[in-house]
Amino acid sequence: MEDVAIEGRTGGSGGSGGEQKPPRRGRRVRMTGAERREQLLDIGRTLFAAKGFEGTSVEEIAAKAGVSKPVVYEHFGGKEGLYAVVVDREMRQLLDGVTGALTAGHPRELLEQAAFALLDYIENYTDGFRILVRDSPVAQSTGTFASLISDIATQVEDILGLEFKARGFDPKLAPLYAQALVGSVALTGQWWLDVRKPKKAEVAAHLVNLAWHGLDGLEQKPRLIGHRKS
Repeated sequence: MEDVAIEGRTGGSGGSGGEQKPPRRGRRVRMTGAERREQLLDIGRTLFAAKGFEGTSVEEIAAKAGVSKPVVYEHFGGKEGLYAVVVDREMRQLLDGVTGALTAGHPRELLEQAAFALLDYIENYTDGFRILVRDSPVAQSTGTFASLISDIATQVEDILGLEFKARGFDPKLAPLYAQALVGSVALTGQWWLDVRKPKKAEVAAHLVNLAWHGLDGLEQKPRLIGHRKS
């Protein structure tokens, strides 16, 4: 445990003079090391999302947590270490959500599932998404939104490769198309984060409409073929 403090209790009701005794203090338990670490991560996540890496200071993180600056350094070695852990958690959250959603057999439904997974993350983990799409000096080749999109595209490559083979296309082009598809969904997600229009299911349907039919064959009123409709 990081620290546990039990406040002492003052004596009982006192003497004949009827003096007023100080009020008794209850037991106060401070956070454990693990609890403090999670608190700092939550605070850092909120501040990084609102102000970015450069706009956030160790002093502000410590003040929000009600601790001194050395406590932040003790847990993370500084602002850079805290930011790196926050980014890593968000990347795993999004990557797991997208890859876990790819369960359908039909390629068009797989596209729907991938689009919904990203839009779900944007809606439910807005602070995390804002952090991922920001640039930071801490995150160069890894820990950036571009590297995350590349990771997700790698998952899609195999699916596209099988579909290309079945249709007589060159499977070596699957990585190119995977990057194009995932990138278009991701950039649309950044736009939707601010406007939040139209509704999520409609956004997913239009994304799949473009990816599946191309500009030449767009449906005027795109539909979702999977079980999910919202």
